Amino acid sequence: MKNRVLFLCTGNSCRSQMAEGWLRHLAGDRFEVLSAGTNPVGVNPQAVEVMQEVEIDISHQQSKHVAEFQGRRLHYVITVCDHAQASCPTEPRGDVRLHWSFDDPAHAQGSVLERVEVFRRVRDEIGKQIQEWLRKVDQLSEPSSASAPHVT
Repeated sequence: MKNRVLFLCTGNSCRSQMAEGWLRHLAGDRFEVLSAGTNPVGVNPQAVEVMQEVEIDISHQQSKHVAEFQGRRLHYVITVCDHAQASCPTEPRGDVRLHWSFDDPAHAQGSVLERVEVFRRVRDEIGKQIQEWLRKVDQLSEPSSASAPHVT
């Protein structure tokens, strides 16, 4: 069985959707990747557009309510906003709970270009965080050099 990863935020419209897309893109089919929100509002079209800029298609993803995952075995629950972390302190349960705080690009102010830049920045921050996390997961799954046979 693949490890199941749930990205959780408030609206399940931007950050968790981008994280879901990034992990699928970077890890292939190594994980079952899910996302949900405490108050889902639909996938933000700007999130779809900026992800397409890095050749990741999230247009088929849908907002889901966190209640859909109650009682399911989750290996990792990763909150990507402070509100979701505060409003879901115990459910859904994951073997490992992580919190990564990212700005909500849906609340960006300014001109259209300024708002798009916020979406791009958050997209890139999420991508980098997932790359770092994957490196750590890979290191944990590798046999340690101490237990590896000594080659002379």
